[in-house]
Amino acid sequence: MRRFLQQLFGSATTACQAEWRPLARTRAQQESYARWVQQRVYLNWMGPFFKAYHFQKTNVRGQGLRVQLLSECGRQGALFFYDPSIGPGNFQHLFDFIRDRVLALGYHLSTSDCRRRPHAEYTETIEKHFLKPTPGDCPETGRCNQRFGNVTVDLVRINNQPGFIRFVSNPYHDNIFSPAHTFDELLDAVFNLPAASATEQASAKQFQK
Repeated sequence: MRRFLQQLFGSATTACQAEWRPLARTRAQQESYARWVQQRVYLNWMGPFFKAYHFQKTNVRGQGLRVQLLSECGRQGALFFYDPSIGPGNFQHLFDFIRDRVLALGYHLSTSDCRRRPHAEYTETIEKHFLKPTPGDCPETGRCNQRFGNVTVDLVRINNQPGFIRFVSNPYHDNIFSPAHTFDELLDAVFNLPAASATEQASAKQFQK
């Protein structure tokens, strides 16, 4: 996994040259996602990932789900690693749910794309949601309100098996924009949700595959 992460984040030129195609969900996937949201299955992992992120920030290891912090080229973010207990179906829905949570913060979806690229030892598949703040003035500054800057959500699979979700904010630094809120504030707005009830825990099983 470490070698893969080095290749993924250390080869921007190659990544930009790869072919991206529009990401589309089938009707069955859309209907499954709608039921998943209605049954609040997401509560099984949003809060636990939120706690795991803050454990990681304070160097507490071995607590719950696995998270890795990201800080590169002015961008802040985190990797939320797949756990077999989640199941591929739930993990894909979680990826789309994070997108919808960001949309509710005053964002619009710029693009949703996917790329499948074979390597010598594995095949990498990336699904990406790229979100931009909806234009509007910030009452405090009179500048264009960038909220958290641009936000990217990636779902990375290796050999068609879920690997991790990458969640990143990339602020604008031009003075026509208001100062960006922090990634910690973004994470709080998106992930800080109550624990799942027994019913919501049981519902997760039907969406695992």
